[in-house]
Amino acid sequence: MGVKNLWDILESCKKTVPLHHLQNKRVCVDLSCWMVQLQNVSKSHACMKEKVYLRGLFHRLRALIALNCNVVFVADGSIPAIKLSTYRRRLNMGKEVEHNETNSQQVTSLRRNMGSEFSIMIKEAKALGMALGISCLNGIEEAEAQCALLNFESLCDGCFSSDSDIFLFGARTVYRDICLGDGGHIVCYEMADIETKLGFGRDSLIALSLLLGCDYYQGVHGLGPESACQIVKSIGDKFVLKKIASEGLEWAKKRKGGVNNLQKDEKVLQVINAYMKPKCHSADSDVVHRALAQYQFQRIKLHQICTELFEWPSEKTDGYILPSIAERDLRRFANLRITSSELGLNPPLHEIPVKCPVSEIVKNRRVQGRECYEVSWEKMDGLETSIVPADLIESACPEKILEFEERKAQKKKQNIQKRRPKKNETASSVAELDEKLQNLLLDINLGDKGNHNGESFGFSTAMAATDLSTSEFSYQSHVNIEDIRNISTNDTVSSSITISSMHKVEVIDLLSPSPAPKKSHEQRSSKQNVEVINLSDIENDMSPEHKEKAKDLRLFLASIRNEMH
Repeated sequence: MGVKNLWDILESCKKTVPLHHLQNKRVCVDLSCWMVQLQNVSKSHACMKEKVYLRGLFHRLRALIALNCNVVFVADGSIPAIKLSTYRRRLNMGKEVEHNETNSQQVTSLRRNMGSEFSIMIKEAKALGMALGISCLNGIEEAEAQCALLNFESLCDGCFSSDSDIFLFGARTVYRDICLGDGGHIVCYEMADIETKLGFGRDSLIALSLLLGCDYYQGVHGLGPESACQIVKSIGDKFVLKKIASEGLEWAKKRKGGVNNLQKDEKVLQVINAYMKPKCHSADSDVVHRALAQYQFQRIKLHQICTELFEWPSEKTDGYILPSIAERDLRRFANLRITSSELGLNPPLHEIPVKCPVSEIVKNRRVQGRECYEVSWEKMDGLETSIVPADLIESACPEKILEFEERKAQKKKQNIQKRRPKKNETASSVAELDEKLQNLLLDINLGDKGNHNGESFGFSTAMAATDLSTSEFSYQSHVNIEDIRNISTNDTVSSSITISSMHKVEVIDLLSPSPAPKKSHEQRSSKQNVEVINLSDIENDMSPEHKEKAKDLRLFLASIRNEMH
């Protein structure tokens, strides 16, 4: 709870900042506060049975791990003697308190019941955190007091707590809420803002706790937040606690308009002392040093815990946590390069003693409007690729971006070279085709000088398709040497010939006038302006074998036209 109405008083100092604000920071977490928050979200029996609150904790932690945010759990220790009455009231006369220790005047503190349901939840949270490499510092008494001390001594950058009295213990930066949706954000309060905007320092806040009521004191009956703030401001932060210590709260009660339910003022000094000098581990103690050390991620242990608590297979657990671990390692590598640069050291990527976690960039990505890269990782067992922010790659390994852009440019260049030839290139290839055809017929004529008695010279579709790939001339036939012997080597021939059932070749001279076209036997090619003789009518005079070959020729000619156009 903390101080009654204090969050409302501090409302004007509230800031909502992106979750990314916690990048590369160390934060202390009042573990009890987080577990209460998560438990309130899932209070049903089914949610409690399925450990929904613990799943929520897991996802909070993996989001912070990805940001290289060093989390330290802080757990409550014993209950302070001054808080026993409040504690029993909350628990309906103390179901977690041993009955033989009810007199707070005889004990300094009271050990918590470690067998309670809530204590078991805390134990599970600690085990989960340890597997993720998160340490836990067990406080002597109040967890928020231990968090505040670490923040006040600059051993952490901020504290997560929903107990407003954390400011009274000396905290400077407090994160009240955390949200992972829509990119994530946190609700933050800075003591510097409270001092500047409201004029309240730590002493003023302690005075407000005495006037309004807190975990240690019931407050002045009937005094509201506005009146309490006016009273404190009228005295000033430097003098308010001195006045209360010397005069008690009688002056405040009189200003209220009477004396109601007078309390023993000697307790006021105990409250002031409890806030100013809480029982905590000192900043230079061994237990604090151990808690602030970095701990290793225990993958196998995490598999066991997630299987036991959530019934997750190992692959599902890896899918959640390994991308966060990889991103955290990359942020640490980026910090190393930034620090080296500040020292004037800028070695090439391959000369850095610590190997870059990124193997290469796979492709560009865009996640929630943010530029990202999908990258492959070096020696990351169980994880091949994942998506990371582009600005992180720019700070950690800009050389990888350069390599990626060069590969993209090279691939684009290769694609341009593979494009189809243009129309003028096709026209030139047709001219070359005519020349090849003339040479082929010349070779046939010359080669026949050694043949006699009507010997046949055979050439196949395969040869024509190889040497004359864009020609309409590709049909297997046996040409009588006697029929083509009189072809002049100086004649210019077209790329179309007629194969008759008599095995004769008709050569069309492009230099002489064209004969009148036969509607049933010929058709004109509009693009090449040459006469193409139709074979369809001749097929009636052909043998079945020649008919099949004529069909093959038409199919081949059609494919050539498609390729050319």
